[in-house]
Amino acid sequence: AQMTFLDLVESNLQLLERICELLGVDNVAFQYLEGLDSIAHLPDDFDAIYCQGSLINAPFEVIHDEAQELLKHLPIGGRWIELAYPEQRWQREGRLPFDEWGDKTDGGAPWVEWYDLPKLQQRLAPAEFDVILSFNFHNDDFNWFDLVRTA
Repeated sequence: AQMTFLDLVESNLQLLERICELLGVDNVAFQYLEGLDSIAHLPDDFDAIYCQGSLINAPFEVIHDEAQELLKHLPIGGRWIELAYPEQRWQREGRLPFDEWGDKTDGGAPWVEWYDLPKLQQRLAPAEFDVILSFNFHNDDFNWFDLVRTA
C-alpha cells in the first residue's frame, strides 16, 4: 500500500517522515497543504482518505471546499474515514462559539466545529456514501465516521 500524508503544518509532516524512516516504512509520500492547489497534485485513486480531527478546525464553508477537492481523488468504492467532536460534547461544554471552543478542545486551536453524520454528508455532497460506521465514543467526547463512496 502507498500512503500519502497531507498536512497544513509542515512540522507535522517532518515528524511523520522521521517516524516512517525509523520504522522502515518507505511507501509514503508527504504533501504540504499550502492551499487548495496543493490537493490538485495528489494521486486521483486513493483507496481511503483518513481525517483524524483535521477537518474540524475551520468554518464549514472553508472545509467544504477542501473536502470537495479531496473527493476528486477518491473514486467510487473509496472510504472516507473521519474522527471529529460530536454536538453532544459541544453542548455539554457550554455551546461556546466555534472560534472559542478550540481553546477547550485542542489547546488553542482558532476554530473547532462539531459534526454529526448529516452535517458530514452535507459537507461531502453531492458525493454519496454508504455508512459503514457512525458512532460517538468515550462519553460522547469523540465521534467516528467510516463511509464508502457510492456516487
